[in-house]
Amino acid sequence: MTVLTIFFCGTGSTKFDTTNENYWDGELVSTLASHHLGREFAEWIVVDGPGSGNLQADDLFTKSEEYGLSGTLFGKGWEQNVQHAINIIKGQCDWQREQLTEEEYSRLKAAGIPIEDVKVEGSWFWRKYNYGDRSVTQQALQEQIIKTFRKDGVIPTQVNLVGWSRGGISCHMLANAMFKDSELKNIPVNIFAIDPVPGISNFQDDKVKLGANVKEYVGFYARDERSKGFCCVIPQTATGTQTHIYPIPGRHATVSGNASPDGVSGPKTLAEPGRFVRHFAEVCLQRWGVQLDKSLNLTHADLQNLGKAMVDAEAKYRLMHNYSYTYFTELDQGERYVSLGSKGVNFSTVKGTVYAPATGLTTSVLDVAAYQHIC
Repeated sequence: MTVLTIFFCGTGSTKFDTTNENYWDGELVSTLASHHLGREFAEWIVVDGPGSGNLQADDLFTKSEEYGLSGTLFGKGWEQNVQHAINIIKGQCDWQREQLTEEEYSRLKAAGIPIEDVKVEGSWFWRKYNYGDRSVTQQALQEQIIKTFRKDGVIPTQVNLVGWSRGGISCHMLANAMFKDSELKNIPVNIFAIDPVPGISNFQDDKVKLGANVKEYVGFYARDERSKGFCCVIPQTATGTQTHIYPIPGRHATVSGNASPDGVSGPKTLAEPGRFVRHFAEVCLQRWGVQLDKSLNLTHADLQNLGKAMVDAEAKYRLMHNYSYTYFTELDQGERYVSLGSKGVNFSTVKGTVYAPATGLTTSVLDVAAYQHIC
């Protein structure tokens, strides 16, 4: 039995954001991935987000391109991320990096990716640059790791998905791609989504609906985000899927560990939402069969104190309504506008018996008992 956990970073975010200066204790998804005690590729992978610079191009199990600004604005590249994840699940690549181009080499080297130095051959007059032919590719090595360390066959018996922002939407896309694949459709899937935001014109069914292969869905949503184009998705789940959704004070980045007053950069002021979400992400992953290092292991009293601190800082969170990642703000009857499946609704209307707790996006952070559903 092998439990595979796939971590999808958000737009512009990478596996190296464990030390990003805008996240005082590391961006949540990359940090969770770095704390996984299993063997990479066999038991877990982390996938860089759209618009992050294509720094993983050397390792991916499918061919990717550098989409630049279109990755940031429109999510270009996330289809390749999903295909890469599908191939990892199956343990077989559909493309291998046999040689780097000069452009690819320079980009990876400049970003600090550990690759061999370029080889210079010949005298200065007819000098040639060898950017690396490989008799054994990264993909071949990773395939062998998968074959060696996955137990009872290459196909995992369970898949956990964790994602923030477009990484959260990538979780939806991957779960749906698995459900359409005859080889993977019966694998149980668990999802932990952190403010899943698809961006403008990205509300197709594979991003806003989920199939019966998703056994449990846990989502945390940023209550105080007001950026235009940052409409988050509460997916339509199948009958029988345990669905748990919670609001959390702060902006889109706040819930992933940014503690600044404006949700962009600045001093560590509002760290409680990130700690709160991280704790429950760790709890869910451990419950889903993942061994983690450096878990917070917060007590009931710790959670009460965090909740009280968030309530006491309400005025600071309200000030966040004036900020926008996209210059324009979007106010709808004084609250965030969200996508319930494919339907646009107000944040506080998302509740009902389909969710546990039924209070849904009106749940108070002071109601610690409401979180027992995911413990």
